[in-house]
Amino acid sequence: MLRLGRLALALVVWALVAVPAWLLLFLHSSTEVVVAGHDARVTPTLDSHAVLETGPWLPDVRMPLEEPVGVRIVIGKTTATTTSEVVARYAAIATHPSAETRVVARVVRDQAVDAAVRAALVGLLPLALWWLVGPVRRREVLAAMRRPSYAVVGVGGLALAVVAVTLPWRPDGERVRESTWLPLPQALPEISLPADLAVVEIQGGVVTAQTRRLVASAADTYEKSRSFYTDVRDRVADVADELRTPDKDEVVGVLVSDRHDNVGMDQVARAIGDAAGATLVIDAGDDTSTGSSWEAFSLDSLDSAFEGYDDRLFVAGNHDHGSFVATYLRRLHWTHLDGSPTTVQGIRFLGVDDPRSSGLGNWRDEKGLSFAEVGARLSEEVCRLDSSGDRIATVVVHDANLAKQALAEGCTDLVVGGHLHVQRGPTPSGGGHSYTNGTTGGAAYAIAVGSKLRREAEVSLVTWRGGKPVGIQPVLVDTTGLVSVGEYVPLG
Repeated sequence: MLRLGRLALALVVWALVAVPAWLLLFLHSSTEVVVAGHDARVTPTLDSHAVLETGPWLPDVRMPLEEPVGVRIVIGKTTATTTSEVVARYAAIATHPSAETRVVARVVRDQAVDAAVRAALVGLLPLALWWLVGPVRRREVLAAMRRPSYAVVGVGGLALAVVAVTLPWRPDGERVRESTWLPLPQALPEISLPADLAVVEIQGGVVTAQTRRLVASAADTYEKSRSFYTDVRDRVADVADELRTPDKDEVVGVLVSDRHDNVGMDQVARAIGDAAGATLVIDAGDDTSTGSSWEAFSLDSLDSAFEGYDDRLFVAGNHDHGSFVATYLRRLHWTHLDGSPTTVQGIRFLGVDDPRSSGLGNWRDEKGLSFAEVGARLSEEVCRLDSSGDRIATVVVHDANLAKQALAEGCTDLVVGGHLHVQRGPTPSGGGHSYTNGTTGGAAYAIAVGSKLRREAEVSLVTWRGGKPVGIQPVLVDTTGLVSVGEYVPLG
């Protein structure tokens, strides 16, 4: 009984130290992350609001959250060269904020867990100290503490420790901006705003004519983009009966390519995949326009859209420059097709990044190979595997020309890619087929961020039976948002 009492007392002491320590560590934690195309610092708060501190040229923004924990996001550097470009990005991202919300939520969760681990260890310190001192020394210390001089030193030391941690003398710095928050409709009554922006607040004070123009432009882009892509997504249900229904022994995959930062189409691609009974997604590259870290929002959106799919495969395209895109998607648990055979759902895949994306032209870690050299190495590997009885059913590349030699030699059944921004195929070759998906982002050039499609967008559905590709069906979205389903083309 005495032992249980001591254990209970130890738990109480641990909690009295650990809980305040966790709160202190959590609220003083901050993490650098990319948010909405900016370097940003994320700090948790307890005010149930998400506050975006945008810098000196735009008013700060906040909105209420349903959770008790809030967050302060201090915006830093970006690659945008004009304020108008920054605001246009904000508007496009804000129409589909779930990916960015997930990033920030994940950061705050990690901060809470990290603070909890450290606080738990801090809570053990007094117990460890109590144990290390031992009963004899504890009696000596308690006897000494009865002397006034020792008591003063002990209490004073404890007070100094508390002061050192809390820094109560540190005053808040002077702020240039007002602390008053005004709802957008109240701050900008002359601007017609979507109803769901009514809960958004901006910091009070003078709102310049330039700010009004930027907000009006952003609100217009926001409303048009949200309405356009939501309508397209809803129209998928209207054409669902035109999609081929897979047999029980068949696997359907969604093929996307050349998204070029158009996060609006991600919800459409997911709706098409769900309507067709797809269980895997293949990303044939060019998710970004430059491969820069500010474009992480595009990768987060893709990841969010296809959350829950059994398998998610990708290669990097020629515009996914450098290693950022591949590294980021791997961190999000996408399977990188990097030159090694990969089997998912009974299907043998092999793929490589576009050698123009980073100069890797890797085979595997060999640098500086040209497009033609990588194509020759790819063909050699695919044919070697075929001759050894380990045939690759589907080769995934960004540009189908990279694998044309392997296909022509009859070493694989299907090559899929993108790059051209228009559909090509399926074209028979060497006993197999080559297929090029059009741009899923509706990109005319290397970027597709905006309130609508710049050209016809495409998502393709690939079907396998017994691990072998047996058919492809394209789904197209024109620039007006009309969804049309192409014929299912058997690969026989």
